[in-house]
Order: sequence, then structure tokens, then C-alpha cells
Amino acid sequence: MIKVVAINGSAKMEKGNTALVLAPFIDGMKKAGASVELFYAKRLNVKPCTAEFYCWNKKPGQCHIDDNMQMLYPKLRRAGILVLATPVYIPLPGEMQNLINRLCPLFEPILEFREGRTRARFHAGVNIRKIVLASTCGWWEMGNFGTVLRIAEEFAKDVNAEFAGAVLRPHAYLMRGNGEKVKNVTDALRQVGYELVRKGRMPKKLLEVTGQPLISEEEYRRSLNDDYEKVKNKEKS
Repeated sequence: MIKVVAINGSAKMEKGNTALVLAPFIDGMKKAGASVELFYAKRLNVKPCTAEFYCWNKKPGQCHIDDNMQMLYPKLRRAGILVLATPVYIPLPGEMQNLINRLCPLFEPILEFREGRTRARFHAGVNIRKIVLASTCGWWEMGNFGTVLRIAEEFAKDVNAEFAGAVLRPHAYLMRGNGEKVKNVTDALRQVGYELVRKGRMPKKLLEVTGQPLISEEEYRRSLNDDYEKVKNKEKS
């Protein structure tokens, strides 16, 4: 059975837009036979990395900070797939950035030069072979994911794992609707999770469905600008 660890970095946790996308994605993975453990970065007690390199130079693979990462490390070592789920902030929520920084003990402290860059790799005892990004944003366009996508891709390269792709959902707040397009996206998210576990990949055509526009850019902009004008007028009155 494939073990999956999914980390949701949304500050709103199960009530956020990221959860709307992650839930059917996880459901699809479970239906394919995977064992999935979901964690919320905000709910975990994860302190910032102190940059002492204890896990690198003194006791490789061990972090000296006593917090919830000590519970999470064994689960990460056993997982075959790591799902990083996050909304786009500037660029990441603080709790999610802290957690990613604290993954350093999973790295083997032997440096290599791959594709023109200094890289490391996971310790031999870490089973993660695939890293997946699931991300949401409030903006209309896919281009808003650029920085977060690069972070996930670079992390996968740094540990010599496969970046298995990204589930990207722009203007994700509209997923709270009940229209046909929302249903199509939700169904595609389940299928993407299923395909990832069963076939080890996320089909491009399905990812196009999960990221499809739910309204036009003009409708999106007009709606949000109108909302802002209403707030301004209310303040004046």
C-alpha cells in the first residue's frame, strides 16, 4: 500500500479554499488504495529552523528542536508520496515555510552537482519518491502560481525526488459554488488523485480540467472591483 503524507498550509485549514481542492484529490488517492495522512501546518507546533546545522554536521538526520516535527519525521520517512498543499501568499503562509525549512534533517549531507546546481538527496531511509504540489489562489490567472510552483520543483530537485506535477486552482473561492463547472473540477480532482496512485502520474488533460476558468477574466475583475466599491461607499455613508 502506498503511503501518502499531505500537508495543508492554509491558515484557514479545513475551512479554507485549499481544503476544497485537497479533499477530493485525497479521496481519489484513497479510492486507488493509498493510505493518506493529512496534517495542517497551522495546527502543528513547528518552530522556525535555527540554522545551527545540527542535523547536517553534528547528528545527520536528527533535529535538536523538540516540537511536532519529531512526530512528523517518522511519518515522512515512511511515505512514498509527499503532497504540499498551500494557498499563494507572498509567496507561502508562514507556518508552511517553517515546516518546509524543517525538512532539512531528511537530507543526506553529501553534496552533488546536478544540472548545473549544487544538490543533495534524501537519506536512504526516506521513502519519498514523488512530490506533488496542490495550490490555490484568489487571482484569476495561472501565472500567479509561478513562484510557489518553482519552490516545489526546486525542493524536489534538491532531494533527487520526482516532481510528479501540480494541481493548480485559480480563483479557488468560486469552488464554493454548485455549478456544472465546479462539479467537473471536483470530479477531475478525484480522478487525478486516483491516477497518481494507480499509474504514478497525473494526466495533463485532467489537470487542464482542474485548473479551467470558472468565469471570464472580465467577470472576475468586475465582480471583485464592484465588491470593493460597495465597501468604500459604505465607509463614506
